[in-house]
Amino acid sequence: MLTIDCKDISSIKNELLVYVADKVEAIPTIKQHQFTLSTFDDDPIDVDLVISSIKEYLDSIDEGKNFAVISNNERINITSISGRVIERETVKQSDMFSCTHCGYVTKYEVELNVHMRIHYL
Repeated sequence: MLTIDCKDISSIKNELLVYVADKVEAIPTIKQHQFTLSTFDDDPIDVDLVISSIKEYLDSIDEGKNFAVISNNERINITSISGRVIERETVKQSDMFSCTHCGYVTKYEVELNVHMRIHYL
């Protein structure tokens, strides 16, 4: 499991998460100012591929020169070089529930409970 700290870019964390998870073919799990990536099998995630995907995304929104992507063991930090953070207006999201087994996301806890039962059949 690999943790990506997005404290300085928390307003674009969700878009980054989708982009990186698709590139790396990993299962994302959202946390408050970070997200984690894991695989179904216990194969290690290619850290270099994750870093290059993060940099690609930052470059695509013209923010690549303002942020450093630093790896330390199983943790990647995205840090502002100039002290500036990305602030975008974000739509207020209701509470989301995520399956710990496969990453399925829903806004209904009851739906998540029903979904999780399939993992135990």
